[in-house]
Amino acid sequence: MSATVAWISTTPVKGLRLQQRNEAWVTEDGIPGDRAFFVAHAGGDMVSITRLGPLAAVVADHDADAGTLALHFPDGREVAGPVELSEPVDVGFFGLKLRPRPVNGAFAAALSDHCGTPLRLYAMPPERPGVDRGRLGAVTLLSVASLERLREQAGERDLVDGRRFRMTFGIDGLEPHEEDGWVDREVRVGDVLLRVAGNVGRCAATTRQPDTGVVDFKTLHHLRAYRENVETTEPLPFGVHAMVIEPGRVRLGDSVALAT
Repeated sequence: MSATVAWISTTPVKGLRLQQRNEAWVTEDGIPGDRAFFVAHAGGDMVSITRLGPLAAVVADHDADAGTLALHFPDGREVAGPVELSEPVDVGFFGLKLRPRPVNGAFAAALSDHCGTPLRLYAMPPERPGVDRGRLGAVTLLSVASLERLREQAGERDLVDGRRFRMTFGIDGLEPHEEDGWVDREVRVGDVLLRVAGNVGRCAATTRQPDTGVVDFKTLHHLRAYRENVETTEPLPFGVHAMVIEPGRVRLGDSVALAT
């Protein structure tokens, strides 16, 4: 069976609930609008669902053309309005110092109330894509078979939800962890040519239920049981990250194949 695209996932705000798409345009910065915003502690650094699980329960809708953002909370509240930005400030982001612009309006206050701690919402600066590794990891890929292998390892099928791993593309039709062999090789996904740059190492974010952010699965324990000693660019690998060599469109069901 040939490999195909099984899912396309994005979120306008880093850490908020993933949304599934039928197709996407992919540029050197990744999918436009994906992780266009991020959340940080008030006066501090970026914060993700690794430490702030309630973020996963919030759904964001961003219309870049209209310049609007809406946040939908699990209690039914909605905060929506135009995206108006203040002057850039210094914020830490994975050890980097970025100069993002704070988003004005009621968004930050609503997120703070939901999470029980003071937060700020920022627009990702244009020189830095919102994905964790910048352009080196503009998109991420994970095989459906790798998820199945983890289900077998854990013996808990219902808890191994692919959304835990927050990957851009799911790939059907591969062997378990076959994507590991793509590091330093080029892969054609739909119309897009990628060069796989490395493995995606896993952290405690994967232990959280993807709709609620509640810790409910010992993901790292199960990965360590059979992935701790594999050759990898990052510890506890599960999936790979890639840079975009040739932009283009990707649709569900598109073919996926090694180019070199």
